[in-house]
Amino acid sequence: MSPSQESASASAALGAPGAALPPNARFTLGPARYPRIQVDRGIGIRLSDGTILSADITRPADRHGRAVTEGLPAVITLSPYNKTLMTRANPLINLVSALGPLVYRAVPPSAHGRAGGREMLRALGGGALESIRANRTLISRGYVHVAVDVRGTGTSTGRLELMSAREQRDHLEVLEWVRTQSWCNGDLAMTGISYLAITALQTAGHRPEGLKAVFALVGSEDPTRDLMLTGGTQSTFNLAWIAAVNGTKWLPSVPGLVKTGAVGQFLRDRLASPFTRLPDVAGALLSDQHHQHFYDDEATDRRPQLENVTAATWIHAGWHDVFVRSAPGLHQRLRLPAGAAQLVVEDSYHVGPGTGFGSAGHPQRLDELQCAFFDRWVKGIDNGIDEYGPVTVRQLGGGWVSRDTFPHPDARVHQWYLSAAPSGAAAHAATDGSLTDTPDRYPGRIRMPRKRPGITSQTSSWILMGLPTLLGRDWAVDDRAHEAAAVTFTSAPLPEDLLLSGPLNLRLRVIASGTDAFWAVTICDVSPDGSSAVIARGALRSSRRAVDEGTSHYVDGQLLTADHPLTAATVLPVQPGTPHNLDIDITPTEAVLHEGHRLRVAIARTSWPRYFLTPVVSRHIKDQAIVLDPRHPSLLTFLAAPATLEEPPASA
Repeated sequence: MSPSQESASASAALGAPGAALPPNARFTLGPARYPRIQVDRGIGIRLSDGTILSADITRPADRHGRAVTEGLPAVITLSPYNKTLMTRANPLINLVSALGPLVYRAVPPSAHGRAGGREMLRALGGGALESIRANRTLISRGYVHVAVDVRGTGTSTGRLELMSAREQRDHLEVLEWVRTQSWCNGDLAMTGISYLAITALQTAGHRPEGLKAVFALVGSEDPTRDLMLTGGTQSTFNLAWIAAVNGTKWLPSVPGLVKTGAVGQFLRDRLASPFTRLPDVAGALLSDQHHQHFYDDEATDRRPQLENVTAATWIHAGWHDVFVRSAPGLHQRLRLPAGAAQLVVEDSYHVGPGTGFGSAGHPQRLDELQCAFFDRWVKGIDNGIDEYGPVTVRQLGGGWVSRDTFPHPDARVHQWYLSAAPSGAAAHAATDGSLTDTPDRYPGRIRMPRKRPGITSQTSSWILMGLPTLLGRDWAVDDRAHEAAAVTFTSAPLPEDLLLSGPLNLRLRVIASGTDAFWAVTICDVSPDGSSAVIARGALRSSRRAVDEGTSHYVDGQLLTADHPLTAATVLPVQPGTPHNLDIDITPTEAVLHEGHRLRVAIARTSWPRYFLTPVVSRHIKDQAIVLDPRHPSLLTFLAAPATLEEPPASA
């Protein structure tokens, strides 16, 4: 029996009406009724415009391999990543899933207690691989899984229209097709990771008939702001991603194309657009006025209509995920009862969800949580999971906690000022400044170093989905190599534990000699041994500094989340030699800074490969400096509370 299946005390907790469940609560899934599966590959779904989407359908089967004939709930994933490649990986996934418990014994947690290389490996035991494909835990308990290549990808015909209004219409047609099949009883759920999570959330926002639940792993409420145009600047990830999607669209399942009679249509569509969006990629490199440099109607179409969602929705995120900016917003925009809207945030990167899940002190395995959530909201089984959370987070530098809201309800506004006085804690930095209770009495100016940060940093691991953390501490938990090319501002040692909870805003007074400037920011927890662990991040181009006051978030009159429109109409010119103010929105976090630790703000001119300053953007950027003016102070605004307010979680 696995750790996720054994806990008598959890059963007692589940039976207590109204009792808050701890993060490591376990939920009964019931017996596995179907020992085998049957897979129908390359099933064609013809859309209203003639496009044929390719689907693989995995159904429960008896011990003889005969598929169940009764109608069952269907779980749907919509992917641009070529489902055939995932199918080819199934033997490896089966092996990893079987060895999951051994992973935890073979790879103990990192001694520093933060997400590093060991945690990436330990994620193999947490059930994430199982939960993003045809989840055997689900299928054995009476669900059908339908995996679909979105138009223009994998074995589907059509032209790539990623996250577009047309693609979202396709999703609705797919769901309606599934509901009419004899093997479906009309009840639907959606799941997936990353893009697949976004497609699920987009679809749920249209309220399709029959959709009862969504389980979204590391999705986004606004992919443009989170990744494609962060602070008005693109990412090298965008180029690599569009190249990968275009490459894999040329690797179809030939038997699938023959089965649907779509060989000719497939070839015509691929040859008509061999590398979709290549003109956009080239245009963004050549012109600063290209639409890819601005928030536009396409960006608006990508945003899920979360306020319209009626399906129960599980939001799963990581503090170092590329979409972490969205984590609280995804949950807060839902208009659902607490039990039907769940938020779980762990200390992980984009491809490492579920690290430690299923082991003692951690939540249940992800594939089992997914099954329990669908059992409750699709099948109506009262298993107690609606009493979970609804906010369950692993604090950076702390442990797992559960409560009703994020940020912490007792967190209050704090403001710490940037000072030119050396802190004495950052001799490695290009410039060592301080974070203080009051601004400097006299004006000053700190010139940003011309040296650019090296690739070895936690920010690089962030954009590379956590994989570089396997290379060592400098990629995971100690950012001092990155800070060597940055200006840092570090607080005095904390006299007591402090809990940071929520978004942060960095107000900077700056000056530039060019007609633009770029500012990359990390917020770090500095240990007594000097190591500097990133807990939050942000970035902004000076010309994109306009703030929408109506949609920005304030607490007690202080700006906590600056909403930058990033549109062509809201560009603000930068006058060389004239100071201007910036409000840089920093990703939300929940971190315990222990007694004796320090809080640090590190500011650099860029951080490649996370931020991609195209040649046409770079030519506008010259020297830049931070102005420390007591009349226009630079300061960090954040929410915090004494860490003692957070009670340790009850044992399950």
